[in-house]
Amino acid sequence: MSNIRGRSPRDDRSMQQRIPPGFIQDLLARADIVEVVGQHVELKKTGSNYKGLCPFHGEKTPSFTVSASKQFYHCFGCGAHGTAIGFLMEHAGMGFVDAVKELAARYGMTVPEPDLDPQQLRQLQQQRSLHATLVDVLQTADAFYQHRLRHSDRAKNYLITRGLQGAIAKRFGLGYAPDDWQPLAGAFANYQADALVQSGLVVARDTAGDTLDPQAESFASAQRRYDRLRDRITFPIRNQRGEVIGFGGRIIDQGEPKYLNSPETAVFHKGEELYGLFEARTAISRVGYALVVEGYMDVVALAQFGVENAVATLGTACTAQQLQKLFRHTGQVVFSFDGDAAGRRAARRAMEQALPLLSDSRVVKFLFLPAEHDPDSYVRERGAEAFEREVARAQPLSEFLFASLFDGVAMATAEGRAQAIHEAAPLFSQITAPALLGQLIADFARQLGMPATELREVLRLSAPVRKPTTPAASFGGQAGNPQRRGRSGREALRAFAVVPKDPLRQLLPLLLAQPSLWWDISPAQHGLLSHEPGPLQPLALALESILENQPDLSAAALWEELRAAGHSPEEVLAQSPDPLELDEAVARQDLQAILLRLERSALLRRQDELVAHGLVADADRAEYRSLAIRLKEIDHAQRG
Repeated sequence: MSNIRGRSPRDDRSMQQRIPPGFIQDLLARADIVEVVGQHVELKKTGSNYKGLCPFHGEKTPSFTVSASKQFYHCFGCGAHGTAIGFLMEHAGMGFVDAVKELAARYGMTVPEPDLDPQQLRQLQQQRSLHATLVDVLQTADAFYQHRLRHSDRAKNYLITRGLQGAIAKRFGLGYAPDDWQPLAGAFANYQADALVQSGLVVARDTAGDTLDPQAESFASAQRRYDRLRDRITFPIRNQRGEVIGFGGRIIDQGEPKYLNSPETAVFHKGEELYGLFEARTAISRVGYALVVEGYMDVVALAQFGVENAVATLGTACTAQQLQKLFRHTGQVVFSFDGDAAGRRAARRAMEQALPLLSDSRVVKFLFLPAEHDPDSYVRERGAEAFEREVARAQPLSEFLFASLFDGVAMATAEGRAQAIHEAAPLFSQITAPALLGQLIADFARQLGMPATELREVLRLSAPVRKPTTPAASFGGQAGNPQRRGRSGREALRAFAVVPKDPLRQLLPLLLAQPSLWWDISPAQHGLLSHEPGPLQPLALALESILENQPDLSAAALWEELRAAGHSPEEVLAQSPDPLELDEAVARQDLQAILLRLERSALLRRQDELVAHGLVADADRAEYRSLAIRLKEIDHAQRG
């Protein structure tokens, strides 16, 4: 079998950490992101940057910006952004190592072999070999299933009764797993090979009848082996490179379970993959949104009727990893669920997964078809145009959120309204998109009949704070030019945006896009960064450590350094509406304003500690008064 295959994402991350950081920096310094992106996107120079139509979502007005100076790209429409390496990964579906090798080859550079000890080298070679073997095995099975479909009248007749044509079945690689215990023995010379179990194609049971895990170290105890998929229509599941990594199987006629998926293997992780995404990528970019449905057959039927942007989860509720993958392709996701109670519960789970991932440029909607229909039956009975009209009327996440909060709640009573607020608190606390959060709070306050400021306090959310035009001199920051031109509408929105509970979400995008600002931070302020609690503290500490040792890093090199250390800077940058267009003077003022808020938060925490100890000692009371004076100075500076 051929070993010329890509690695799994998890193996790729381990390789990423072994490529010398210095090489990545040299590569990004030599590569021209404008040239790399320009081979796939028509770019036009606008000021110091370049603009074009985003390749990751459909749009008519260019919102995709490439910065030659920062070596970054960013789309204001869908939030996609990254370096030249990231562009090759997202646009071409490459793994990190493959993208580095491709970029290095373009610029006449050779990727150095990782410096590994013999044991690490053997482990890496085993991982590569296993991945290549499993992908080859799955590809062989896929060809076998497709061949058997062509020669099974029963399977073909089933697809015909479901209204599927041969062309669409061929496009998605549909096949048929025969109704026998070991039909794959006809496709593989050695049916006892461990790779058949490791790939999930074959089930192995021991003497006690227990199923062996496909990722077990040994299958020596296996006493019985048989095909996992039998008498089922097969649906190959592909990764972003188009490799078959697993299968879904739909029972013919009656039987349970209706759908059966491959188990977790070294190459297949169902919580990270989406059926049909490889086939739908182009259509998602063209129409501007991804449609998430519940069944494989829905995806195929919709595509046959011209709705080609549908994907399906793999038998589980939609995960954050799956949503993140979709948001790399588009800024809008529409979920389609049954209109019954089970469908609305599934929608609620999807909403909860989506909340932390929302930005002011991302949209999530929910489509509930009539009770008697799923997407497959609806598009057959009423056609693609009628289905797309239903999609256009899909319920925005904000409406669904409030409908969920108010369902079964007596909003005419104080107790009912209090219950709604109680239910809303953990949901609102997950939203970091400032403009969206502000709008939701305003709408919620109107429906409750209470002031938005009071609602914020009850929900324990930070109040809106206007950024000062000139930071307080006593804070040690350098003030920007007070005569600078007024901000654009987007910048004005940021200036009055709701401050998230975690101030690091506002500060880190500035440092990620403008690493030179690191020199503007005083030692005391660095201490604030290292002690600020929250989920982003590890990223802040890693950024501090990298810039301490390599203060001259470019934005692109910093981003890849963080990725190599296991962090996801792209998720933080996605929350910033203008990481490329914000000029350095504005960014410097924003940085100092956020640092003021960080200092204020630290001072309040210290006051709480002193109060908790009773303020008995004279030194504690003196410190408390000193903190109060500094808090007043900060409040005065923030009011500007």
